[in-house]
Amino acid sequence: MADKIKSFFQQKKKDAKFMNAGKGYKLTESTSSRLAPPVPARPVLRAEPTEEAKIAGQAALARLEAKKVDKPRFNTSYAAIQARVKREMELERKAQQNSQQAESTALQEKKNRIEDPSMYAVVDVFFRCPYISDEILPRDQWKKKIRDFLYDERGGEEPGLIASLIIQNCNSGREKIENCVETLGKYLENIIKNPDMEKYWKIRMSNRIFQDKVLPIEGALDFLKAANFDQKMLLNNGNEEDFLVWDPDNGGIEELTVLYDALKSAEQIPIELDRNLQVLMPCQARVRNELPPSFFTISLEEIKKEQQLRTEAVERNQMLRTKAMREKDEQRALRRYKFAVLRIKFPDGLILQGTFMVHEKFQNVLEFVTENLAYYKVPFSLMTPDGIKLMEECLDKTLLELRLIPTAILEFSWNTSSGSSCSGTPTEYLKEEILSYIQSI
Repeated sequence: MADKIKSFFQQKKKDAKFMNAGKGYKLTESTSSRLAPPVPARPVLRAEPTEEAKIAGQAALARLEAKKVDKPRFNTSYAAIQARVKREMELERKAQQNSQQAESTALQEKKNRIEDPSMYAVVDVFFRCPYISDEILPRDQWKKKIRDFLYDERGGEEPGLIASLIIQNCNSGREKIENCVETLGKYLENIIKNPDMEKYWKIRMSNRIFQDKVLPIEGALDFLKAANFDQKMLLNNGNEEDFLVWDPDNGGIEELTVLYDALKSAEQIPIELDRNLQVLMPCQARVRNELPPSFFTISLEEIKKEQQLRTEAVERNQMLRTKAMREKDEQRALRRYKFAVLRIKFPDGLILQGTFMVHEKFQNVLEFVTENLAYYKVPFSLMTPDGIKLMEECLDKTLLELRLIPTAILEFSWNTSSGSSCSGTPTEYLKEEILSYIQSI
C-alpha cells in the first residue's frame, strides 16, 4: 500500500513538471520558426455601459464615500441625555409662551380696536326689565336705572323691603352680599328668639364683624334703621362708643319677623335678555360677522392670569396631554363667551337673527323661531351647516353643550312629513310684520 501511495505522488510531480515546461513543438520544425516573435493579438473593444449602469455605479461610489466619513457618535450618558431633554423642554415652553402671548395680544387689540359698527353682528347686548319700564337698554344702563329707582323709593311705605333690595342690587360680590344678609339676619333672629335679653338689643359699631360684613354694604344701615335701630353713644369699658340700639317701643317682634322674612327672600331685580331680533339679507349677513366686547366674559387682567396659570402648568407638568386635559382647555376657551348670536337661514335667502345666553336651552331657540313664523303650526327642522339635524334629544341641551357659540347658522326646512294639517308646503316663512325689521342696504 505504501508503494502505491509513493508512486501516485511521483506521477503527480511529473505531470506538474510537464505542464510547466511551456508550449510544445515538433522535432521537424526549424529553429528559426520556433524563435519567431508572436503576432500581437487585436485588442477587444469594450462596450459602453448603459445609462442605468452608470447611475448604479455612481450610487455605489457615493455609498462607499459615505462609509469613509466618520459620523459623530451619540452621547448616551445619562447626564447628556438629561441636558438635551431640558433644552428641548425649554424651547417648547418658550414657543408655547410666545403663542399664548400672541393670542392674548391679538384678542386685546381686537377689543380695543374701534371698528365700524356696521361690521358688528349686533351693536350690543340689550335687556328688558318689566318691573320698572318697557325700555330696552344695555346691562350697565339698567344697573344704574335700577339703583336710581330704589334710592328714589327709600322714603316710601316699605323702607325695610327697599333696603333689602338695595343690598341685593347695588353691591358687587355675591359672597359679600350673602355674608351681610346672614349677619343682619342673626341680629334680628337673636331679638326675635330672646326678646327680653337686652344684650341682643345693642350692636357695637366698632365690632370687627360689623365693620367687615355690614358697614361696607350699601343698604345695610338703612335696613337696621327700618328695623328701629338708632345710633347712640354708650359707655363700653369706661369709654364712649357708637352703638346701634333697638327700641322696642317703636316696633315689636312681629315687625322684626316681617323684616327678617323680607331680608331672606329679597333677590336681584331680574332683567330679561332681549332677543335683539333682526332680519338680514344675505349680503348683510356676510358683512356683519364681528362680535362686540360685551359678548366676552374675560377681561385683560383675566387674560394675563389665565396665561400665567397655563405657563405654570406647563412648567409643572411636562407630560403628554390626556383627553381630559384637552377637554378642560376646550371648556376654558368656551367660557370666554356669555352670549351667542344664532342665525336661522330660510330657503328664500332671508336670515332671522337672535341673541341668546350660552346657557339657554335649545328649546328656547325653537320657541324664538316659532313665534316669528307665518305658519307656526307647521312642523319644521333646524340643521347645522354640516348636515346634522337637531333632534328632540337636543331640546334640553344648552347652546354651550351643542357648541352653538359664539355664532352659528342653522338651516330651516319645513317638516311636512310629520303629518301636517296644511295642504302642501308653505312658500312663505316669516310673519309680515317681522319683515319690517329688514334694514335698507
